[in-house]
Amino acid sequence: TLKKRRDAYIERLNGIYAANLDRREVTLLRGTARFVSPHEIDVDGSRYRASKIAIATGGYPSVPDIPGAELGFTSDGFFELEERPQRVAVVGSGYIAVELAGVFNGLGSDTTVHIRKDGILRDFDEMLGAEARAVMEADGVKFVTRFVPTELERTSDGMVLHAADGRRSAPVDGVLWAIGRTANTRGLAVDIAGIETDLAGFIPVDDFQATNVKHIFALGDVTGRAALTPVAIAAGRRLADRLFGGMSERHLEYECIPTVVFTHPPIGTVGLTEAEARSAHGEATQVFHSRFNPMQYALRTEKVATTMKLITVGEERRIVGCHMIGDGCDEMLQGFAVAIRMGACKQDFDDTVAIHPTSAEELVTMR
Repeated sequence: TLKKRRDAYIERLNGIYAANLDRREVTLLRGTARFVSPHEIDVDGSRYRASKIAIATGGYPSVPDIPGAELGFTSDGFFELEERPQRVAVVGSGYIAVELAGVFNGLGSDTTVHIRKDGILRDFDEMLGAEARAVMEADGVKFVTRFVPTELERTSDGMVLHAADGRRSAPVDGVLWAIGRTANTRGLAVDIAGIETDLAGFIPVDDFQATNVKHIFALGDVTGRAALTPVAIAAGRRLADRLFGGMSERHLEYECIPTVVFTHPPIGTVGLTEAEARSAHGEATQVFHSRFNPMQYALRTEKVATTMKLITVGEERRIVGCHMIGDGCDEMLQGFAVAIRMGACKQDFDDTVAIHPTSAEELVTMR
């Protein structure tokens, strides 16, 4: 089954990671850690001291504090499902919500997404959320807006969500909570080490991943910054380079991180959104658009459009943002992200010979 194959794949990956640690003579301790002083932690009764400590405990999916919330499941529970629910309510509007809504819908579940406001993917460029929703609706996913859950009730016909305005959802067989993530610092006793956290429990860090306690560092989801696995890996590598590799100024720059949302079709995005660019650069902002049907749909009656946007600033038209949704956008983003990070201008794209026929050529022929 799909679940058995997924579990076997994860088990194999965990084995590879454990073997890599062993090969590099890294001691792996399995247990629950907590600070007992700024330089010392306790792991299930054994204590360890270090001159430098890095916190990379990640985060976990948030669950609303409402009656019946335990009847639903999170993205963690999604991978534990033994059977596919026929009717699913997804609560949330971020990338996890839309990705898993797409998975459920693709597997044949009747899928409805409940969102607090009017749109999805609100942290992304506005075009991406609008296009993603339109494609998902065309594929059969339903959206309920301005829906703030206050209770999840089990009835004889299934589970029902109650909203603050008195509305009730249609009965469903499963409810997925995808409303955000919480810093995994419970029981870590960071206060004993003097580590400050923000109101949401995340650990603030400076440009060099240092907490307010300068010999204690934090990286990854526990910091609340760009909660993506490759970001945590990149931050960790740069921290190691700086602490142990003699690269005193080595650190991760968070301003131009490429991101993919695995919707159907996928989204690729890097840099400033149009709203951010206009707020920062005003009339110096220039935006280029392209919307087309990829060649693969030329002989098909059903077509899925690709939409792309380039955002430039200044007389040199330096590219500060690239946003696209369509088949293959996940794969084509990486190379363009390198160019944008290196300071490419619109003329550099224009002067690059297009590869025809591809969707990627639109980014170098856009006018």
